[in-house]
Amino acid sequence: MGDPVLSGFDRDSFSHGGKTRPLFRAGDGPAVIVIHEIPGITPEVARFAKWVVEARFHAVIPSLFGVPGKPKTTGYILNSFARTCISREFKCLSTNQASPVTEWLRALCRTLHDQRGGVGVGAVGMCLTGNFALSLMLEPSMMAPVLSQPSLPLPLGTARKRALHLSGEQLEEAKARDVPVLSLRFDADPACPADRFDTLRREFGQRFEAIEIPGHHAATRMRHSLLTNDLVDKTGHPTVAARDRVLAFLTERLKPTH
Repeated sequence: MGDPVLSGFDRDSFSHGGKTRPLFRAGDGPAVIVIHEIPGITPEVARFAKWVVEARFHAVIPSLFGVPGKPKTTGYILNSFARTCISREFKCLSTNQASPVTEWLRALCRTLHDQRGGVGVGAVGMCLTGNFALSLMLEPSMMAPVLSQPSLPLPLGTARKRALHLSGEQLEEAKARDVPVLSLRFDADPACPADRFDTLRREFGQRFEAIEIPGHHAATRMRHSLLTNDLVDKTGHPTVAARDRVLAFLTERLKPTH
């Protein structure tokens, strides 16, 4: 691997439904899919995936858009966002329909579970892909869904602020599983409104665990990307505590002690 951002990761690919996408994988143990945010697999996303590897998981980062390893810039973010919003694979305004790309991710879950074994796989979605981890609960192998600042559907209007980017039938199927859901956000993040967490609490009850951090703790003024751009890597910081809770959740779900 020539890109230092993704050093330690092997480049691979996965095909399903006529779509082949690159992915990057490293580590031993149960599989955890790190679903990157806008604009792509940035150095900050790769840093989080390396923490997953250090926690003794097999981290897999599929490249859904953007250029793997490319640092974020304002222009890159805007270009990636525009391209994603017009893509047929992403339904950014859909309140009651999961994005088609989640079918590809579900197939990846099945394959990784076959390859790695164990009780199942985990997934950490971020921003536009945050609710994808919820969609992956339709796969029996998905045992540890993490939603970091889930931002779809784009919160334009009251209905979209409350929506979970799933059909009613899909939501009922996800709720029928005895699987907890962990979700994170900054409390003043307009892209991931409190209304969406209220819906998750109502639908999943005690199986929903929320981490909501005051926005002044974010590393940037965006106050959005809790596990990547806005994580302050200092001992005792609330964002580090949130990251550690994510890793502990993955461990509890994928490496049961009895």
